[in-house]
Amino acid sequence: MSRELRGAHVVVVGASGVLGAAVARHLATAGARVSAIVRDHTRLDGASVAQYALADVTDHAALRTAFASVAPFDGVVNATGVVAFGNVADLDDTTLATLFAVNAIAPIVMLRESAAHLSDGGFFVNISGVVASQPVAGMTAYSASKAAAWAAMTAAGRELRRRRIDVIDARPPHTETGLATRPLAGVAPKMPQGLAPDFVAARIVAVISASERDLPTDAFS
Repeated sequence: MSRELRGAHVVVVGASGVLGAAVARHLATAGARVSAIVRDHTRLDGASVAQYALADVTDHAALRTAFASVAPFDGVVNATGVVAFGNVADLDDTTLATLFAVNAIAPIVMLRESAAHLSDGGFFVNISGVVASQPVAGMTAYSASKAAAWAAMTAAGRELRRRRIDVIDARPPHTETGLATRPLAGVAPKMPQGLAPDFVAARIVAVISASERDLPTDAFS
């Protein structure tokens, strides 16, 4: 069954980033009213985003306040994330903690704090990425943080099924967002050309519209 996005209110966490901004544009083009939760509102596209709230995703109280301030809503898309490169033997405590705080714990907190404000029949999308299901050597902790989020979304989807809320995990291949040039640690290995953010965003919005519950890597081919 399809989902009507025209007139829906959708919150995009990380709408000032490359992929988040593309998702916001596609949602707005589909007729949705888009709210953003970001750290820096000066980078938002005012043509796509109707309102915003400020929060660091590692600040759980701030996330709670941010979601409440833009509620109620019909959907949430989390487009935040951080990356690090290097072997596990060289991994420092700060990098490990930050990877899990942003990539694993924050999405769970977002779902927890947004669930009370989500309309029945709504959706929550977390963009975990290909490494969640295909872990990569030299990216052990990053892969593990994304896999943790994938597991959480899978389980939460079953918990929220009675309210007909689709919890969608999106696992696109490497995408040219520029994130790999801003790692917490290490240097990115040589990688093939990634997907265009606009293509990935369009695919995510199409899955939302189709009321699907999973977006695996091979669905982007």
